[in-house]
Amino acid sequence: MDITDNESFFEAANVEELTNSLTTDDNLLMSPRRRVDITMNAIKTYIIKEGLHPGDPLPTESELCEHLKTARSSIREALRKLEALDIVTVAHGRGTFVGNLSLEPLVEALSFRAMIPHNDSYTDLRDIIELRKILDYGMARQVIASMPNFSESEINRLREITRQMDAESAEGHTFLEQDSEFHTTMMRHVHNAISKQLAQSLWLVHMAVVPALKADITADLKHTAQAHLDILNAAIAGDEDAYRIALETHYAPIEEIIRQLNH
Repeated sequence: MDITDNESFFEAANVEELTNSLTTDDNLLMSPRRRVDITMNAIKTYIIKEGLHPGDPLPTESELCEHLKTARSSIREALRKLEALDIVTVAHGRGTFVGNLSLEPLVEALSFRAMIPHNDSYTDLRDIIELRKILDYGMARQVIASMPNFSESEINRLREITRQMDAESAEGHTFLEQDSEFHTTMMRHVHNAISKQLAQSLWLVHMAVVPALKADITADLKHTAQAHLDILNAAIAGDEDAYRIALETHYAPIEEIIRQLNH
């Protein structure tokens, strides 16, 4: 599609209903925030109707103003909000494009929310850890089924990560980087992009929040390191029951920390 063709941008998008809501007589009574929300919806509708993908170009600000019949200020604010959500990317001097559609905004919001105690308890953090655990349990069968797709070098790397964890735990050190690499690698061959993104996002929240709590986790580091090795061995053996037991051991320390914080 030629991005210089103004009419072609919006013919297939079918955004007339949203545009009409911006151009009726009632628009004079519409709050600026409401106009921006409608403009955001119109742009998202265009992306969906056109079947665009990350990196594809969007209309210019002038074209959006003309076809949505709204002010440039509303267009710019809508694009700014969509960029914060990673739905669009604004490249100054080049144009506006569909964003990566990642879950990074979710990570930021959940991390901040989890660090704020409610009535002196970290119930949101407890819920986030519980959700991550549910996802890991739910993906157990898929992870195990994907193990034959791992190369020998990938398996060796996973074993090396668990050895590093064990060594760090022996020194009383945490191993967040190795922990993150372990879980990301274990999900590498699972054919569910959303699950992988969500699992990684929840883990990033975990990494951001737990150190900030300044809780004493050194006593359980050895058990946590061993749990990762047990997870790996169970997955390689195709033993779903052992895999779930290892997951239970893996989550026990952080669940105990949250329990203590919430009492």
